[in-house]
Formats: sequence, structure tokens, C-alpha cells
Amino acid sequence: MTIRGLTKTFGAVDALKDVSLEVKPGEFLAVLGPSGCGKTTLLRMIAGFETVSFGEIEIEGEVVSRPGYEVPPNRRRIGIVFQNYALWPHMSVAENIGYSLKVAKIAAGERKRRIEEALSVVSLSGMGDRSPGSLSGGQRQRVALARCLVAEPALVLFDEPLANLDVHLRASMEDEFAAFHKRTGTTVVYITHDQTEAMALADRIAVMDHGRIMQLAAPQTIYHEPANEMVARFISHGMVIPVTMRTSERNGTCEADILGQPITLRCRTGEAPRSGAVVCCRAEDVRPAKDNEPGFDGTIKRVVYQGGVARIDFAPAAAPDLNIHFVQPDPQPFAAGDSARLCFTGGWLIPENTQTGHSA
Repeated sequence: MTIRGLTKTFGAVDALKDVSLEVKPGEFLAVLGPSGCGKTTLLRMIAGFETVSFGEIEIEGEVVSRPGYEVPPNRRRIGIVFQNYALWPHMSVAENIGYSLKVAKIAAGERKRRIEEALSVVSLSGMGDRSPGSLSGGQRQRVALARCLVAEPALVLFDEPLANLDVHLRASMEDEFAAFHKRTGTTVVYITHDQTEAMALADRIAVMDHGRIMQLAAPQTIYHEPANEMVARFISHGMVIPVTMRTSERNGTCEADILGQPITLRCRTGEAPRSGAVVCCRAEDVRPAKDNEPGFDGTIKRVVYQGGVARIDFAPAAAPDLNIHFVQPDPQPFAAGDSARLCFTGGWLIPENTQTGHSA
């Protein structure tokens, strides 16, 4: 699937702004972002539920959306797995799965074969006669997935499919979705606000904000090399901290000072000293400083126990409004109000003036 310059306008508001991306055959792409970022609008436009204001959408070499032209949803060879399952309670599991085939007047024998095959793929063989109401939430989600697969779609869209499940069941269904993708090789676009889901499942992640793609890259790149401050802050509560650069990039690193501490940072090729530079640091980049080790002083603001470890929030003396956080395993010696000395062990220099980044 290829999307070129896609814009969707509601009145004076652009819900999507010049979105372009290509989803490779067999790829699992997660679209991730905060509420209101445009990810659900993007899914609805791919599905054909919303018209295009500008740009176009191409699926399997055919343009299905452009201004003034829309291929109907039922002719796009797209399957959709919704958040709320959308199963008919008066139909059996098999009838739910095979409904689209019945509407398409597929012969009864072929219909039965494809239903049984879809049930097998989602590990529900022998449950076709049951009613949806007798199934668990995870089983109903698998029925919704089987209903999608039976139509043999070219592309499967997931609309926050695990949002209504409890934490334990979400982890189990993540495994199910990963296994399904490995078995079928189906191209997947997975809409979610859950970073853990996106990181666990996707080949690549598109991070969206205010209707734009901020970064499109592999999960490891999104985490370790955010393209801008929005991605840095949004992914895993990254810390964005002012930094003074002392040297230009060499071999992927540069020398800098953070809160008065000298440090070697990772950076993109060609970076040179500039004003207004900022660095993204993760919790694992911060730890208590050893005796006589360069670092920075401050005060422990809060200690939040998380079972085996504690998240510790820290206010540097040199910048009291800046929130630094790190994780300390049990037993940990800190309490709110304590003075402490910390140090950074690394970080990523955020590229200059990067609003979007479609790095792979």
C-alpha cells in the first residue's frame, strides 16, 4: 500500500496533513500516537469510510482514493478488526465468520472449507457452533480476526484491537497476533496508542502527532534515535534536556556537557556545535554517581515503588524545574527530600530542526 500526500480536512481543521508512507507487502506497520493525533482518521481513509481531501491511496497497484474518486470499502480487499469485536450475537461463531462469503454468494462447500481454515488459523477449531456470548474476550477477538481472514484480504487493519482487554489477556493476544502474522504473511496496519504493543509487534512504527507523521522507522530506531522532541518525549517518557555541544560529530559521537557534566553523546553524521541543542536520555542513561565521578547534584522529589524496582524523580540543583527520572532496584536507599548526586551515562543528540523523519 502506498499513501501520497494524504490530507483530510474537517471544516477549518486538518485531521491529516500531507501524510505519505509505503507499507511493504507482508509488513506489520504500527501507527502510534496520542489521542487526537489522526491515526484513526488514517485508518478510516484507508478503509474507505472517509473521503480524501487531497492526495491518494494505492492498494496493490490500484488507486482506491483520490479527490472525487473513491473505491467502495467492500471492493478494496481490506479486512478490519475492530476494538469492540462487532460480532452479531444472534449468529453462531461460524455464521459470523462466513457472513461476508454468504453475501458474496460463495458456494456452501467452499464457504465451509474457508470458515474451518480460518478457525484453525486462530486456534478455534471445533468452536464454530458456539455463540459469541459464550466466549471469552480473547476468543471473541480471535473470531473477529477469523472473520477478517476468511475474505482473503490484501491488507488487514487493526483498530486498537486490545484496548478492551485486561493486561493479562492483552499479552496473550499480542502473541496470537504475532503468530498470525508469521503464519499468514498478511500485510498489517495496526492502529494503537499503546507503545508496548507497537514495540512488541511491528516491523516499523509510524509515530503521529497533530495529523503528521513525526517518524517512521524500526522500533529500535524510534526508541534509541528519536527524530524530534515529540517522539523523544512520547516514547517511554524520554527526557529532553538542554545540552552544550563542545565538538562536531566524529564516528557517530560528539562531546558535550549536560547540567555541567561532560559526556559523550550518540549523534547523526554531520552534527556540529549549535545553540539550542537538546538531548534525549532514557531512564537507563541515569544512575547515582560514584565517588569522585563527574555528575550533578540535586534533590529526590518522589519515589514510586513498582515491584522489585522503584522509579525515582529527581530535581537537579542547576535546573530545579527539569524532571530527571531513573530506576533503582531493591533495596534502594532513596527517599523523597534526600540530596543525591547523579550522572548521565549516555544519550542521543536530537537532530536540528527535524519536524518529521521517515528514517528506516
